[in-house]
Amino acid sequence: MTAPLVLRNRAFGAVWLGQVLTQAAVRMFQVGVSWWLVSDAVPESAGPASGLFMAVCTLPAVALAAVVARIVARFPHRAVLRNSAALAGLSASGLGLWAYGSGLPLPAVYAAALALAGCQAFFDPCLTTSVPSLVDDADIETATGFELSTQSLAGLGGALLGALAVDRIGVAGLAGGCAAAYFGAALLVSAARFRSPEPAPVPDGEPGPGVPGAGGEPRALRRVLAELPYVRRVLVCFTAANLFTAAVFVIIPLYTRSVLHGSGGTVAVLEASLGTGALVGAFTGTRVPGRPTTAGACCLALMALALAGPGLTSSLPAVAVCLAVAGWCAGAVSVRFVALFQRLVPPADKPGFFAVMQAVLGASLPVASLVFGSAGDLLSPQTLCLVQGIGLLPAACALAVLGGDAPADPEPEPGIGQEPAIGREPESTDAAAVGARAAGGAR
Repeated sequence: MTAPLVLRNRAFGAVWLGQVLTQAAVRMFQVGVSWWLVSDAVPESAGPASGLFMAVCTLPAVALAAVVARIVARFPHRAVLRNSAALAGLSASGLGLWAYGSGLPLPAVYAAALALAGCQAFFDPCLTTSVPSLVDDADIETATGFELSTQSLAGLGGALLGALAVDRIGVAGLAGGCAAAYFGAALLVSAARFRSPEPAPVPDGEPGPGVPGAGGEPRALRRVLAELPYVRRVLVCFTAANLFTAAVFVIIPLYTRSVLHGSGGTVAVLEASLGTGALVGAFTGTRVPGRPTTAGACCLALMALALAGPGLTSSLPAVAVCLAVAGWCAGAVSVRFVALFQRLVPPADKPGFFAVMQAVLGASLPVASLVFGSAGDLLSPQTLCLVQGIGLLPAACALAVLGGDAPADPEPEPGIGQEPAIGREPESTDAAAVGARAAGGAR
C-alpha cells in the first residue's frame, strides 16, 4: 500500500502543514474577532462593526490579485511563503502584546486583520504555484488536490476554535495562538527543499506552448466572454447570488447573540455546521443529477430555503441543520460549475478567465459584509436571514431560465469533473479563500 504523498514527500508535507497552520490561524482570527466585536467590544453597534471587519478581511486578496501574481512570478517561492508567514506572525504578536498590556482600540484590530489577510493572500496562491517545485510530475495532480481539499478542513478547524478561544483566553490569547501557528509555518517552509520544476512533457498530437489553444496565446477576456454568452450569464447569476450568500459570516455572530443568546461555543457549532456541509457538498456535488443549470437552480433554491430557515425558528439544532444544508448546496454548486467552466472555456483562456471569475465573486464579499453589517442595527438577525433567502430566489430562477440556452454537455477533459472530492473549489464559501483563488488564477 502506497503511503500518502505528504508522508512520501517530506518537502511537500512540510509546506502543506504550513498551509494548514496559516489557514487555520486566519480563520480562527476572523471568527474569534467577529464574536468579540459582537459580544464584548461594541455590542451597541455590532452589525456595522462586524460587517466592516469582514469586509477588511476579504478585501486584500481581491485588491492585491495582480500584485500577488507579479511577486509570485518574480521571487523564489520559498522566500514568498516564509516571509508572508513570518510577517503574519509578527502582526499577530504585536496585536497580542497590545491586547495583553492595555485596552485594545478597534483601529488596531482592523489593521491587524488587514495585515493577516494580506499575508494570506500571498501564501495560498504561492503554494499552489509552487507544487511543481516540490513534487514529481506524476504527483502534481495528487498534490494539487490534496492542497485544495485540505484548505476547507483547516478553515473548519479554525472556525471551531476562534470563538471558543476568545471566550476563554481573550483576544490576547487568540492573537498569541495565531502568531504561534504563523511562526510554525514559517519554520516548516524554511526547512523544506524546493527545486526547479522541469517543463511538463507535451503528449503527441497536443499543441505545445505558443500554439493557440495550449495556453501560449491567451486572448482578451472580453473577447472570450463575448464568444461564451452562456458562461457570461451564469457568472452574472452567481455574482448576484454571492451578494446574499456571503452575508452568512456576518449574520452568524449577530444571530447567536440576539436570538440564541449563546456563547462562543454556539458560534463554533454554527460555523462547524456550515463548513461541514460545504465540505460534504464538495465531495458529492458531481453526483447531483441533471444538467448543471438545472442542478444549480435547484441547489440555489434549496439554499434560499435553508438560509431563510433561521428566520422562522430559534431552535439551535434546527438552525445548525439549516446551515449544514446551505453549506452543502454551496459546495455542490461550486463543484458542478467550476467543472463545467473547465470544459467550456478554451485552454488558452482559462488562467485569465478563472482569475477574473474569482475576483468578481470575491469582490461581492466586502460589499455583502458592509451592507448586511450596516443593516444589522436596523433589522433583526432573523429578518436578515429572510432577506438572504428571498434575495437568492431571483438568481435561482434566472439560472433555471438559462437551462434552455445551455450548450450540449461537452466531453470532460481527463481528470476534470471526474472525482467527486478533490480540489473542486470546496473553499469557495470561505471569504479569504475565494480571494486566494483569484490571486492564484492570476498567476
